[in-house]
Amino acid sequence: MGWGQGRAEGRRAYKKRCRRRPPPQCRAPPGREGASDRAVLCGTAAMSRLSLPVALGALLALAAAGPTQFFREEFGDGDAWTRRWVESKHKPDYGRFVLTAGKFYGDAEKDKGIQTSQDARFYAISSRFEPFSNRDKTLVVQFTVKHEQNIDCGGGYVKLFPASLNQEDMHGDSEYNIMFGPDICGPGTKKVHVIFNYKGKNVLINKDIRCKDDEFTHLYTLVVRPDNTYEVKIDNGRVESGTLEEDWDFLPPRKIKDPEARKPDDWDERAKIDDPEDTKPEDWDKPEHIPDPDAKKPEDWDEEMDGEWEPPVIQNPEYKVRLGSGGGFQAWAVPPHACLTCPVPPPPPPPGQGEWRPQQIDNPDYKGKWVHPEIDNPEYSPDPHLYAYDSFGVIGLDLWQVKSGTIFDNFLITDDEKLAEEIGNETWGATKVGDGMGLCPGTPC
Repeated sequence: MGWGQGRAEGRRAYKKRCRRRPPPQCRAPPGREGASDRAVLCGTAAMSRLSLPVALGALLALAAAGPTQFFREEFGDGDAWTRRWVESKHKPDYGRFVLTAGKFYGDAEKDKGIQTSQDARFYAISSRFEPFSNRDKTLVVQFTVKHEQNIDCGGGYVKLFPASLNQEDMHGDSEYNIMFGPDICGPGTKKVHVIFNYKGKNVLINKDIRCKDDEFTHLYTLVVRPDNTYEVKIDNGRVESGTLEEDWDFLPPRKIKDPEARKPDDWDERAKIDDPEDTKPEDWDKPEHIPDPDAKKPEDWDEEMDGEWEPPVIQNPEYKVRLGSGGGFQAWAVPPHACLTCPVPPPPPPPGQGEWRPQQIDNPDYKGKWVHPEIDNPEYSPDPHLYAYDSFGVIGLDLWQVKSGTIFDNFLITDDEKLAEEIGNETWGATKVGDGMGLCPGTPC
């Protein structure tokens, strides 16, 4: 075979390979199937113009750039959900979930979710998905919660577990990666939990995020980004955001008080001092009350029977009260005790003079509040991967509810914030009006 013939055979073999079914990494992501997608990702025309290594690199880059739905559950196929969700057997008396749209809804089919059905029970159920790590990618967790029972005490949150979880033994102490969602118990607890497991410890957010406590369906979304920032949304509107390092106590503080620093002995923190020019008035010690000089002993007073007579006590007209820190005195007149025309009871007299104290003036040597100097904490070490977990593989509901009736639906785990917002609008957003949102808040329509 000549050189030219061999070259022609090679071209034919190359074209034949390009007509084969593309490998999995070249196929369109779930939910994005279509001839146009496959043509863009693995079209033979594009393959024929590129060398094989370049083509594969381009295809892998395109596939990696597309959004991924790691988990999605909308309970739209009847009882088939029971084959995807596993009830824990760790305790024999866990509460049961049932499929329903509830007592009121926007769409009888689209609004079906799994509902807690027994009062005063623990609940433990989970669903498995293909394991993944969120390292170097955004993580979005989203679901809807409907407390149509007007919940008084109970959880409405989800937990994301590593793939190693034994679903049939899942319980309250099972180690999880992230816990997110609403929790209500009486008027004092109405919050959105955002808890991360970091080096074996569950670390709670330092902020108080209030959850919805009405009877309607609400969409909860958590976004965790590779730059260690986060965002919490309710009904597709941001309610909290920030950085993981600032809003959770994952790490020791960056700064600590300098153990060698001491407040100088001459540091004066007194904003006010006694006025050295102020002197005690000569009549300061006159009593607040004196015997009534006009009082006379009754003629029929019998000292043997009634004891020694003493005149009644009246307010001393010369008694003076110092007014505040601005100085000055005023005589205090006791208002009449029987005031038939007063709309409110008369005010009580001011306290007695007591010990004389000089007026207060600004301290010329005042230096302000001494602030302890800080130094870099030698135990602090930054962690650029606070957001990252090596394994996600199970999503679960591990709850306690006093009054049952909560409906969970529209679960989504993805790496694309915009996709999550779009799906939220297509699911919760499309049926929220019929569910009652915006029509009669606070009560079922």
